This record gives sequence, structure tokens and C-alpha cells, in this order.
Amino acid sequence: MPGPAAGTAHAATTTDVVCLGESMVTFLPSQPGRLADVPSFGRGIGGAESNVACALAAAGHRAAWVGRVGADGFGDHLVETIAGYGVDTSAVRRDPGRPTGIYFRTATDRGAGAHEVAYYRAGSAASAMSPSNVPYGEVFAGRILHLSGITAALSGDCLALLRELTAERPGRPLVSFDVNHRPHLWRGGDASVLLELARRSDLVFVGEDEAEEAWGIVGAEAIRAALPEPSVLVVKRGSAGATVFSGLRPGPRSSNAGGAEFGPASRSTEGAGAESAPGSRSTEGAGAGNAPDTVTHVPALHVDVVAAVGAGDAFAAGFLSATLRGLPVRDRVRHGHLMAAAVLTVPGDLTEPPARDHADRLAALDDGAWGRLRLGPGWTAADRAPEEVRTS
Repeated sequence: MPGPAAGTAHAATTTDVVCLGESMVTFLPSQPGRLADVPSFGRGIGGAESNVACALAAAGHRAAWVGRVGADGFGDHLVETIAGYGVDTSAVRRDPGRPTGIYFRTATDRGAGAHEVAYYRAGSAASAMSPSNVPYGEVFAGRILHLSGITAALSGDCLALLRELTAERPGRPLVSFDVNHRPHLWRGGDASVLLELARRSDLVFVGEDEAEEAWGIVGAEAIRAALPEPSVLVVKRGSAGATVFSGLRPGPRSSNAGGAEFGPASRSTEGAGAESAPGSRSTEGAGAGNAPDTVTHVPALHVDVVAAVGAGDAFAAGFLSATLRGLPVRDRVRHGHLMAAAVLTVPGDLTEPPARDHADRLAALDDGAWGRLRLGPGWTAADRAPEEVRTS
């Protein structure tokens, strides 16, 4: 089976993050209501990994998206739109025999009982991704490789590909994995493979609700016990915020210069942010031979939500952006919250992020001011938003 050669490190890489996965054309309703009642839809794009790539590029990073689309008009639209955000799409492959996936959704929140999504992705071009047809040189060309559990659910070949990409080998970039459990994709399947893939990764994002639904694991500490291997584990806790477990992990996992650069024992990861964040403490490592974890909890922001779609991808992008910049753990989480707040205050999956200096000022607020922030529609547009002074 073709695969990446050992030692294919990219020390002189010009790409910060490579995101691999399916992107689809999404049709957004013109008004609230059942899909059966909505008279028209506007066209957009949607896909966890491409959303992360677009957000990172919009934030000033060098991002690439690797995927597979049909040789059709929807594929053209996806590639052109994603490239329009500044993302490198040169490694996207076109499949003349399979279509680009599409889906329709209602305007309600994903967690609402009335929310509807109609997917037309079975047999899509992306579902044909496999260890034998992806461009490994481009996939491993970044400092970080970002993946998600959605890809693993698309087909047996896609799962085999993720197992290949998360395998330990010299020269592997730092692997970021967002569990992204989607129950409808795992009907009749075994979502425990997401736990396997997470354990093979360096940086993992998972929601408490996902862990309970997919694996029957309840609580952040129990999730860490089940995932002792990742050097950084980000447990998203909804309105309660996020808890980060960070600690050195032995082994060759990400052994190139890019991977080592982000190690939790470096100045950029432990630093003042971990020490000053509310609830930070050291705990014993979950596995034998592991260094004690630093546990950092950062409260969520108060946000006037317009649409709760795409926030998880935006959070991952904000956290990765701050990681690339070498910021301390607390600020990585805060930048994740801020990027998520930008998306939560617009109707679609993507939006312009706040200017970097604006986000940096907000991320640097003291704990009291951070806890009093309330962000609403339009907050990213101001040079200095009222929220920086209106914290009561």
C-alpha cells in the first residue's frame, strides 16, 4: 500500500497548517422553518477541516486544504471559494466519477429538536480518499496537520487513511485531531475508532458531550484518563468553557522540528498563561512514564448567538493560531473562544476573524474583565470594541 516515506520532514516548510477532509456545498435557508416549507436557499460552503483552513488563512497564517471533489460545478465552487480565503488548494484532487457532496439545513441550532439536515454525500468524491490516492508530500508539508473524526466516518478507505496519517513515524508533523463526533454518520458503525485515532494524535479537541455520547465517558478527568497519550488535550465544556490538559508524552510521535516546537514543556506552552489561568494545577500523568499534567481551565464568553454553527471549527482555528504564535495555554483557549464568538454572531459557518491586535487585547484582559465580557453581532468590526471597556 503506498504511503508516506519515513523521514519526510519539512523543516523548511512554508505552510503553517494543512487541513485534510471533506468539504461540501451547503444550502442555507432563506427563512426559519422546516425544510419542507423553506422556499429558497442560499449557497455556501461547509466542512470542518476546510472551515479551519479558511479561518486560519483569514487570521494571517499559511494554510492549505487537501481534499477530493467532483469534476463538477459544485467542486469548482468549493475550490474557488476556499482559495478566495487565501487557502492553498493546489493539492485538491478532482474525481470525474464521483460527485461533490452537498447538504441542506434549517436555520435552527444543531442541538435543537427541530433542527434538520439533509445530506447528499453518499458516494461522494471525498469518500474515495484512501491511503493510495492522497498526495503525501503536500499532506505532510505543514508544521501542523489538522484532521477530524468526520473523515473517518465517510468510508473504510477514509478510516484507513486516517490510521495511516496518525501512525507514529519520524518526520510526522504535529497532528491535531478534532473528534467531531456526528451520530448520524456512525449509525451501524463503531465510533470507538475515534478514541483510537485521538490516542494516536498530539493535540486533541473533544467536547464533553461527544465523549459521553460516543464512548460513555463522563467528565474531563475521565476523558484524560482514557486519552493519556496526546501532549495536549482540549476538553470543550460548552457554556462552562474549556479545560486543557498539557504534559510531555514520550515516544517518536511527532519527531520533526515543527512538532517539537509546540511541546507543552516549552516556554510557549507552560509559561505564565498556564500559571495564571483560573483552576490551573498539576496532576499526575494518566499513563505510566508521563510527566504530570498542567490543567488549565478557561471560562467561556457571554455571546449573543445568531447561529450555533461552525463554532467548534472556529475554536480549533483560534487555538491553533495561538499555538503557532507560541502563546501560553490560557491565551490559546481565549483565542479559541474569541474566534468561536466571531462565528456565533453571524448566520453562516465562516466570517472574518477579529483583527489580531484586537483579539490580543481581549485575550490579555484580567480574569474579572474576561468574565464580564459580552460579545454580540458586529463586535469584530470595530477598531476598539465597546466590550473592552463595557465589562459590567
